[in-house]
Amino acid sequence: MEDVYKVCPIYKNARITLRQTNLDDTEELLKCYSDKNSVPFFKSDNCHGDDFHYTSLERMKQAIEFWDFSYSNRYFVRWTIILNSTGEIIGTIEMFHRIAEDEFNHYGVLRIDLKSEYENQKIIDTILEIANESFYPLFDVKSILTKAFPAAKERLTSLEKNGYTPLDKKFIIYDNYFVRTIAD
Repeated sequence: MEDVYKVCPIYKNARITLRQTNLDDTEELLKCYSDKNSVPFFKSDNCHGDDFHYTSLERMKQAIEFWDFSYSNRYFVRWTIILNSTGEIIGTIEMFHRIAEDEFNHYGVLRIDLKSEYENQKIIDTILEIANESFYPLFDVKSILTKAFPAAKERLTSLEKNGYTPLDKKFIIYDNYFVRTIAD
């Protein structure tokens, strides 16, 4: 398998396409990150106070530039989520292989940020379908962690349907994580 940090793959299924986020996405992504109804669903744990609520093109551009810097330095990969039926950008996902001196060393961490009107089982199922099929070997992990708040009913249902179970303990200092582990 090719190194994700050398060639970022594009994924497509019946509903969505995932491709690496770039500056051309700024305007459309601002619609997601300025959506005050979406912000409560964003996972901003360990992001140094960034809540991902952006209200200007300049701030959205800075975020994308940081995501590009992070990709270039092998910290994480950020993909733009495109709805196939309309070509609309509806959010992003992020994934990385975590290296740390704790029990979650070598776990993958998945972040899903969606416009509020797309925070539903159909969309989340299609994202998890790609993650479950491709991200374990791509990031060389056996387990993927992701977050879902108790109020995120659609996300919780989708996680359960796709094999994620509550972590039932803190991830670092954070609650509300779910994990899916594959067999060796």
